[in-house]
Amino acid sequence: MAGRKSDFTLTKLDDLFSTQEQRDEEKLSKIRDIPLTEIDDFPDHPFKVRDDEDMAQLIESIKERGVITPATVRQKEDGRYELISGHRRKRACELAGFDTLRCEVVELNRDEATILMVESNYQRSQILPSEKAYAYKMRLEAMKRQAGRPNKDNLVPVGQNFSREELATQSGESQTQIQRYIRLTNLVPELLDYVDEGRIKMRPAVELSFLDEDSQRDVVDEIDLNDATPSHDQTIRMRKFFEEGKLTTEAIQAIMSEEKPNQREKIVLRGDRVRQLIPKNIPISQTEDFVCKALEHYNKFLRSRADRDSR
Repeated sequence: MAGRKSDFTLTKLDDLFSTQEQRDEEKLSKIRDIPLTEIDDFPDHPFKVRDDEDMAQLIESIKERGVITPATVRQKEDGRYELISGHRRKRACELAGFDTLRCEVVELNRDEATILMVESNYQRSQILPSEKAYAYKMRLEAMKRQAGRPNKDNLVPVGQNFSREELATQSGESQTQIQRYIRLTNLVPELLDYVDEGRIKMRPAVELSFLDEDSQRDVVDEIDLNDATPSHDQTIRMRKFFEEGKLTTEAIQAIMSEEKPNQREKIVLRGDRVRQLIPKNIPISQTEDFVCKALEHYNKFLRSRADRDSR
């Protein structure tokens, strides 16, 4: 332990007596243009790279000014590089016809790289539930593995509960909500897509995550057949039946065929189109009454015309 403490002190003294200019130069020495063909994406990268409008803008920016903020990579044992942050920049360079990507090479192990990868993507303006789910899972697993290792300063292992608390603090979400997101990784892809699309809310999705794959696919079939997703109450009953060994295909069909108040057939009227047909002196608060009276008059007109035609 004495040896480790001495090494730690020397490292801190080196940092103390080095200038900011020297530290900046050391960092710059690790920044280089690396061929795209030598850079591999991070394994199981949870964040999707989309060829959307934002990507088009990034491509134009890179064509005009180059990559302003270097991507972050680590060198692997085989000499190739693993991308930690900068997957969108790498894709933009590919689409822009560039051969290299400006990168900062860092020395990190897999767990440290995983934590940095997730942290760097928290800055995205839009993150899908599925992306959060796998990102939280990967990061928490990496933090737990690190928690099981001795601390560099005092060699005392850090508890796994602290990992969950730390992740909650850093992400700004409660431990309960993080656990809900991680449960989503147990969903079949079709159900997870419904969550991303907003068709299934978080709590019903969490209940469905406790079902086995066959039962989840039965739920997918019923969603497609009925064009309706299960309510929270329905998913609670499905989970209860499953835990009791009673969740059959027929049981899922029976539960899913129930009419739910929020999924009864609705009549949707476009406000701008309806408003054009209503006199300006009619207040918006009286729109519904006006439309109903207009429909009553029109219905009477149709009945009168039908009576005339039948004579």
